[in-house]
Amino acid sequence: MKKIIVCLFLIAYCFLLIVPVHAGYVLPYPSYMPGNKLYPIARIIDKINNYWYFGIIAQSKYHLGLSDKYLVESKVLFEYKQYLLAVDALRRSDEQVEEIPLYLQSAADQKKDVKILRETIADAMLVHVSIIEAMRLLLPEEFIWRPEKASETTLPISSMLQHALVVRRSVYDALNPPR
Repeated sequence: MKKIIVCLFLIAYCFLLIVPVHAGYVLPYPSYMPGNKLYPIARIIDKINNYWYFGIIAQSKYHLGLSDKYLVESKVLFEYKQYLLAVDALRRSDEQVEEIPLYLQSAADQKKDVKILRETIADAMLVHVSIIEAMRLLLPEEFIWRPEKASETTLPISSMLQHALVVRRSVYDALNPPR
């Protein structure tokens, strides 16, 4: 009898140990970067994948993945002071983020259950915002890019980062309306 009670106690204790855990959103490791021979091929594959991921939920995940990829690419390029390439990657990331609400709205119109996807995207937007805010603290407000045989270009880094923050916060706010 004592053995049965101990076994039941151990089984009950094991069930108490099962606790749901929410892992934080993690951005991907940087892929091929500009300058790599495979980078143009990777960009083409990204465009082709748009046709591979059909359906509302798959398209949302596709655009979220690309926005993550391009944000990481932008962050790394900023760290290496490759401002012209970094600004382009940030712009591409913003474009991908702006696509996400369209697909989520379409899913809501079709009454699809996208609760978990909405939570994932909201978590991703918080991570994006934190990374962009960290970049704002470290980067110059603007940078003048001077190529060797062409006219110079002023890169408004601060305003582009501010725009990126606005885009991501608006997506987050759309996913988490005030109660």
